[in-house]
Amino acid sequence: MSIDKSLKRSRTGSSNRSVLTRAERIKTLQEGEKWVEGRSPFGLPKVRVIKIVLKKAKKEKAAEGDEAAKPAATPGKK
Repeated sequence: MSIDKSLKRSRTGSSNRSVLTRAERIKTLQEGEKWVEGRSPFGLPKVRVIKIVLKKAKKEKAAEGDEAAKPAATPGKK
């Protein structure tokens, strides 16, 4: 017997994670040149998580598409 679609959890619409794993924090510190080689991986400083907003990009693309779809006004015709 299968599970109803309404009861399934989808991973496609997952929100941004507010906590990074230890490896991700070390990688972020290395990219920011704040990581010292040989340092203990325990007691790491806090690392800010950058959230990516995709909804605005979709709205902007839709607005650009609407502007492109409008016909240009021809001079002389009313």
